Amino acid sequence: MTPTLGARIKAEVEDWARFSTEEGRLTRLFLSPEHAQVAEAVMAAMTAAGMRARIDAIGNVVGRYEGETPGAPALLTGSHVDTVRDAGPYDGNLGVALPIACIGELNGRGKRLPFAVEVIAFGDEEGVRFPTVLSGSRAVAGTFDPAALAVRDVDGTTLEDSLRAFGCQPGNIPAEARRPTDVIGFIEVHIEQGPVLEREGLPVGIVTAISGASRFRVSVQGMAGHAGTVPMAARQDALAGAAEMVLAIERRAKGHEALVATVGRIAADPGAVNVIPGRVDFTLDIRAPADAVRRQAIADVQTEVHAIAQRRGLTVTLEEFHSQDAVVCDPRLMQALEASVARCGHRVCRLPSGAGHDAMAVAALCPMAMLFLRCGGGISHNPAESITADDVDAAARVFLDFLEAGLPLPAPSKD
Repeated sequence: MTPTLGARIKAEVEDWARFSTEEGRLTRLFLSPEHAQVAEAVMAAMTAAGMRARIDAIGNVVGRYEGETPGAPALLTGSHVDTVRDAGPYDGNLGVALPIACIGELNGRGKRLPFAVEVIAFGDEEGVRFPTVLSGSRAVAGTFDPAALAVRDVDGTTLEDSLRAFGCQPGNIPAEARRPTDVIGFIEVHIEQGPVLEREGLPVGIVTAISGASRFRVSVQGMAGHAGTVPMAARQDALAGAAEMVLAIERRAKGHEALVATVGRIAADPGAVNVIPGRVDFTLDIRAPADAVRRQAIADVQTEVHAIAQRRGLTVTLEEFHSQDAVVCDPRLMQALEASVARCGHRVCRLPSGAGHDAMAVAALCPMAMLFLRCGGGISHNPAESITADDVDAAARVFLDFLEAGLPLPAPSKD
């Protein structure tokens, strides 16, 4: 029996998982030898699908399928091929393989569209190797900061030197920025990385917005002391105070359905079994699809942790080191995707994305939307990440229908 389109896409993504720095688990970092290997595989797939393929100045793989008129404005699509450490195979990579396969279907029928399609395999979405994130999509959007070329990885290698070793010309990065008049929109297909679609019994969903995120370093200062001699009522236990703060943060986040807050890392000092902790450092990540909700939560958390510190005789400082506003998906592109979902026989489900994506950066250039695909248990960033060939097939059919139905947006007129 001939494999379905979904089965072929799923198999290709799983084959790309062999490009890893670690035996037996998937780790693929930006500008690594394994990134170069997957880039070659992606270029080969693009070429086989009838696209013109290249690696750009920031390490993205770009494939272009011309429209009925050569040089026509392009619909951009794609996702990332870098991974976290010990990753699942589908995060990002699926959103590269799926549109390539759909273009291959069109090319096999000899069909051209009224617009061009560019599939982009971005290389720096996860931000694992360098203290940067979304470098590839920012370059395409024209928002890449040249100062980022000087950042270093843990081995002391700069981003600029790594790009040159990869075969790129960093000086050409500004030229990779697309002109708004040459782009009509961006669509990213991605696994949901959450449980909503599985709970709804649906293979696909339409993203409404990508949540804004704020990250903080929180330091709680108390007084270290002997675990056996300091009475409980006289202690300034930084860890006990931090524990109360963490629970207060959790309680505040549970008070709003669309809000999430995570303390992902915590460390107590001096860290001895017989010493009352004198200092605790922890991280805080707060996200919401509405910026007003996120900002109010931050204000409430700050008030509460300071109140806890004062009551316990502690001091606390919060240092924000990352802030990203929410990005709302384009209503007209969403409606066009919804129409394709309905024509393909599926109930339309709208949901926000709590995770960041390359679409956030490309939104500075053009209208954007996202199509989510159900994943098993909502699990991602984990080797247990799973999808089905039937769901991939459903997503591919929706994407093909979207392409062939025609886009609702004219070419942008802004400069």
